[in-house]
Amino acid sequence: MVGGRHMARRKSLAAQLLQAYRDSQKEKAAAARRAEAELARQARAAEREASERAKKEARRKRDQAQAWVRAQKEKQARQSAESRRAEQIVRDLEKRQAARAKDLEQKRRAEAREKAAAERRAKQESAESLRQEAAGRTAEVVERLEALTAVLSARPSGLHGLRLQVERAFGEGDLEGFAVGVEHALCSIGYPEGLGGARRAAFAPESRELVVEIELPAQAVVPAVTQYRFKASAPPAVVPQPRKENECKELYRDLVARLALRAIDEAFAVTPPSLVDGVAFNGKVHAKDRATGKAIEPCLISVRVSREAFAELVLDEPELDPVASLRYLNAIVSQHPYDLEPVPPVVTFDLTRYKIAPERDVVAGLDSRPDLVAMDPIDFEHLIRRLFEKIGLKSWVTQASRDDGIDAVAVNEEPLIGGLCIIQAKRTKNVVTAETVRSVAGIVNDKSASKGIVVTTAWFGKASWDFAPRNRVELIDGRHLKALLLEHLGIDALIGLPRLPPGWQTRDLS
Repeated sequence: MVGGRHMARRKSLAAQLLQAYRDSQKEKAAAARRAEAELARQARAAEREASERAKKEARRKRDQAQAWVRAQKEKQARQSAESRRAEQIVRDLEKRQAARAKDLEQKRRAEAREKAAAERRAKQESAESLRQEAAGRTAEVVERLEALTAVLSARPSGLHGLRLQVERAFGEGDLEGFAVGVEHALCSIGYPEGLGGARRAAFAPESRELVVEIELPAQAVVPAVTQYRFKASAPPAVVPQPRKENECKELYRDLVARLALRAIDEAFAVTPPSLVDGVAFNGKVHAKDRATGKAIEPCLISVRVSREAFAELVLDEPELDPVASLRYLNAIVSQHPYDLEPVPPVVTFDLTRYKIAPERDVVAGLDSRPDLVAMDPIDFEHLIRRLFEKIGLKSWVTQASRDDGIDAVAVNEEPLIGGLCIIQAKRTKNVVTAETVRSVAGIVNDKSASKGIVVTTAWFGKASWDFAPRNRVELIDGRHLKALLLEHLGIDALIGLPRLPPGWQTRDLS
């Protein structure tokens, strides 16, 4: 530097100044350059710093973006994982539900198959049961029909013991006991179910004839079907095969004939030939009148046959026609028994419950004006019998012993209004008590009679007149009896009462 100052001195001041200026300018330029460079450096530094900051910001943003992306990815991953877990849970649940549903379906199908199999078995068992039922019921029909057709050929043997019992009753001189013994013997004989109806018997020693009446079975005893068959319908059922109506009628006609022949055969079998020569037989059936609904008892068959004539029949012959046999015996047989068409019986009424006394003709021995009160009691009863016969009833007087308080029985044979009448004749001078009238009403019910008649030579009180019409009892007092005797028998009778009854006139006595 010293050498420069020395050189500057040498130079001119201008040069020095120029040089100084130039140096100054250089210094300034250098400074400017340095400043510029510094500024550039600073700019570059700033740029670098800005760049750095930008980079850092970019890295930060990138890192934030990456972090956000990662977070999103993680979130998405978590959501995906959760979704997958949820879906897996749903799938697992669906699988379990599907498995359960499958198990349930399999179980349901198994149960359905088992139920269907059980239903098939039940249907098969039910069908088999119905087939067996049809076969069983058909067998019952066949068995029942065989029992009906065999009722004559299957007659029991060994009735000799019953005959001995009946003979012992007769040997004791008890005619009523003899008839009762016959009834008991006939009722003790076994019959197939529904065929052994009631038996009644009466004995007429004068004619050596036994009167027998039996209760025939109703039409329903004939099976109304020929067979039962199984019908595989919905639902399956046992269906009856109806029997033709004409066949039912023919079977019933044949059965009635067989029962009649068997009953007559048994009646001869239980009675000794030394006592009974013949049988008068009636076969009746208890039924309801289809038009009125009332109980009826039509007689479907009636026959009177001797022991000798009946012995001509070979009842055990398989080819025997029972209907033809009855025609051979001249029996009165209903043409339409199935329709309950009645026939007139050879014996008009069964009097087995009454002991019949010999008839006496008292009218011929009466005075022109007999006093009814003074008559013999037996003659008075027979006079009453003759009166009722003249009126139109068929009458019998009962014996005094064990007559159940009955003096006579009478039968009205009119088909619509007829029937049995219980008669009590009171030959008395005093009023007939109400107890007497009530007693007759009780006998009417006990004997199943159509009405009761109390006839007296005296009179009845108000209680009797009030009671009688309500209880099928007719009252005939002395003055009415006097009028009936005059009208029907031409007897102008007297009534010798000690005093005039209430309401009577003197002419009623004389």
